[in-house]
Amino acid sequence: MTTKPVSLAVALDSFSALWSPRILTTVNDYDVRVAKVEGEHVWHVHDNTDEFFLVLDGELHIGLREPAGERTVVLPKGSAFTVPRGTEHKPYAPVRTEILVLEPTGTLTVGDRHDDVPGHVDVTTGHALS
Repeated sequence: MTTKPVSLAVALDSFSALWSPRILTTVNDYDVRVAKVEGEHVWHVHDNTDEFFLVLDGELHIGLREPAGERTVVLPKGSAFTVPRGTEHKPYAPVRTEILVLEPTGTLTVGDRHDDVPGHVDVTTGHALS
């Protein structure tokens, strides 16, 4: 946890890698992560935790596989959405997008179960800001 204010703009300017989140701060046992994303992530599931998304800039689509079938939620800038635990989902950004994600410290970006991970997706629990 940082003891000083953190500028979102400065944090986002400190890295360029896509699908490779940086830990902005921690709140109790949760990481507040920021990431730059574009293109497709991977279908995955977090068995024991929800995943909160807030779009800071751009547009994020999240494909969901639910008991009633598949659907996609579209999140424009300023929108938030929580993927419930146990729901298979796949984020996709049609344009370069900046997001904030809230999930328990140690949560892998590809969840507990996932499809094959493409090379452009960083399998991580988040990186420290430089």
